[in-house]
Amino acid sequence: MTVPSSRPRALLTRADTVMGVLAIPLAMLLASLLLRALGFIIAVIDTDEGLYLVQAQAWLRGDWPLVAVWDMHPIGAPAMYALAMWIFGESIATIRLLGSLCVAAAAWALYGAVRATGAPRGIGLATGLVYVAHSLRMGGLATNTEILFAPMVVSAMALGALGAVEALRRSWAPRWYVLIAMGMAMGCALAVKPVMVAEGCLAFALLVFPALWRGLLSWRRALAMAAAYAGFCALPTAYFALLYFVRGDLGAFLDGTFLAPLRYSHGRMGLVDSFHQILVEFLTLLWPFLLAGLALATGLTRSGPRGMLTRIGLLWFLAGSIGVASPGFFYPHYFLIWLPPLSILATLGCWRLARLLPPAGRAFGFSLLVAVVMIGSWRADATARIERGIGIFAPDPVREVTRIIRASLRPGETIFIANYHPVIYALTDARLPTRFIFPAQLTGEFTQVADIDTDAEVARIMATRPRFVVVDRGWWPRMREAPPPSSPRYCKATTPWSPRSTRTAARSSSGRRNSAPGLPSGSSGA
Repeated sequence: MTVPSSRPRALLTRADTVMGVLAIPLAMLLASLLLRALGFIIAVIDTDEGLYLVQAQAWLRGDWPLVAVWDMHPIGAPAMYALAMWIFGESIATIRLLGSLCVAAAAWALYGAVRATGAPRGIGLATGLVYVAHSLRMGGLATNTEILFAPMVVSAMALGALGAVEALRRSWAPRWYVLIAMGMAMGCALAVKPVMVAEGCLAFALLVFPALWRGLLSWRRALAMAAAYAGFCALPTAYFALLYFVRGDLGAFLDGTFLAPLRYSHGRMGLVDSFHQILVEFLTLLWPFLLAGLALATGLTRSGPRGMLTRIGLLWFLAGSIGVASPGFFYPHYFLIWLPPLSILATLGCWRLARLLPPAGRAFGFSLLVAVVMIGSWRADATARIERGIGIFAPDPVREVTRIIRASLRPGETIFIANYHPVIYALTDARLPTRFIFPAQLTGEFTQVADIDTDAEVARIMATRPRFVVVDRGWWPRMREAPPPSSPRYCKATTPWSPRSTRTAARSSSGRRNSAPGLPSGSSGA
């Protein structure tokens, strides 16, 4: 038998080491791509995606977010969209790929958080896979902000958990490079959407408080680390503010990043509506919650990795709940913040059930439970999408509307999306009629957020005679009421809908109807 020489043997050993390191992230990426595959078929999953896509597209052409295309969020989301589009090209598939990559990265970071506590590798892998499967729910198939910032938040929490373990088990004080990495990760997340402040505080507490308790860290140094951590958390936003200041657009940056979210938070949901939405999302995640309850009931007071993971998971869930509630509204995708800690607790619940089996069957039983939980989540989302059939068994209305517009639109002409999906601006490559392209902020229920005279803006847009005006009849009740005709702010573009008035408005600007013939109304028609 031929024995390999030392050099090839060393190369094989190195390759095995590399593959061992890459096995977990590759497994998470494969699971993410497979389970989220239906998202690559349809043009629109969540309207917010279209806004970020138009912002990113404009940015790549030299027009900055909040200046050329306004929003009430920081610019982290369009920045990530723009980077993905610069690498992979401008398409819906690129945005879905970005979402899959972020989910896989968050799942990998969850694996790291679990392993940091000393839990077995299988628990970490299962936790990541449970997260991937449930990231489809509550609108998570869309590449929304909660999907984008999840890898950063989970990474910071993993570093915090590692710091706690090192202080309690190895008597190591927190290290500065860990603090810097944690602060930068949380800072990048804050630049996407600043709703994870409580989670950021928890990550710092995990890193520092156990060391203080064990006498490994002085209060003076702890305060210095707190100041440094706050500075690193603020650094990405401060950097963007400096860029806007140099451009002379600091006012637009401050308005979209800080003032508009405050205006948005003034219109909070009522108590009954809030409870209703929370109950819906609780039922959506019923199995993870039941498994998490089992984990808490049996592991909260235990010692070792299982007890530490259970306590960290509970604290993390409570901190995440503050982030869910902070905007004052309870839209489904807000609850995606729950998923990382809930995935940890649900996986521990699966492990607790598996331990009821004989030792020889525990690993198989655990794997089977995790698979059932994953498949159940995927099936619930896939069944609804396949039943609707959009992009699979039926035409995609957004693509149909895009095709109709592109067939007649000339370069440089504008269109106006009155109450439909703003992604059509990007798909048609039309010139924007306004910097306020998100319908809810211009013609819908959140016009106070824009802090402008929205009636006057709509009147100005219609006076420019856009080539097309896209109106979704099914969403017409969601549009705000116009002032009475006697009011100086009255605008014909916002009068109550009738087929005759819509056709007339369409002919006066484009010579054809705005809606695609034969398409249903509601969220699947224009």
